[in-house]
Amino acid sequence: EPELVRSEVARGRMIIPANINHTSLEPMAIGIASTCKINANIGSSALASDVKGEIEKIQISQQYKADTAMDLSTGGDLDEIRRNVIEHSKIPIGTVPIYQIIHDVNDKIEDLDIPTMLDVLERQAQQGVSYFTIHAGFLLQNMPNVAKRKMGIVSRGGALMASWMLHYHQENPFFQAYDQILDICAKYDVSLSLGDSLRPGCLADASDDAQLTELKVLGDLTLRAWEKHVQVMIEGPGHVPLNQIERNMKIQRELCHEA
Repeated sequence: EPELVRSEVARGRMIIPANINHTSLEPMAIGIASTCKINANIGSSALASDVKGEIEKIQISQQYKADTAMDLSTGGDLDEIRRNVIEHSKIPIGTVPIYQIIHDVNDKIEDLDIPTMLDVLERQAQQGVSYFTIHAGFLLQNMPNVAKRKMGIVSRGGALMASWMLHYHQENPFFQAYDQILDICAKYDVSLSLGDSLRPGCLADASDDAQLTELKVLGDLTLRAWEKHVQVMIEGPGHVPLNQIERNMKIQRELCHEA
């Protein structure tokens, strides 16, 4: 019912990722009150970057009823690939912007700066990307917790942020520029998928201080996003034993305000 959708979106427990520039989009909802959603990951690489191939992937994804798709391209003309993917899609398209940011600075993490980051985010939003996965919750102060781990950081975005922070001994640039990122999201109605940079990559690291400390920061970032009318979903929990899944989801709901 319309009122159920309205109340769940207002509560922050459901999102409708729908960029104003994705004109062929057929809106859908993600949240506990909606059906389970299937996401398709597509994208080019440095070894295979073919626009025609990516169009075929998004068409096949829709043929087999994917509810959303992520363009995770890392090679070729990323803007052209994304333009074509969005043009041929009726489902929301998400991205991990750090992939293009790193591509645009020729894989030199030390050349990454906040103006470059914001330029890529604005460009992708203008094209019609409906949700961004950004790794803003991994802070410099959490680095000692990572050192205790068996498998360290298995998230590519998280590893890139760690490399940048260790190189410059400065706070996570996504965290530094979070307010500007929210302004871009609000302008185009882009939802945020707050990335779990420190998700456990093996059972030994499950539910550790690194994971839970980041989750608390993601909860704070959720409230800041809601203040600017930006929709949020939270990634997680990563590789956890079966007997820790229920506890992890309860902790995640509590720390992140049911986002």
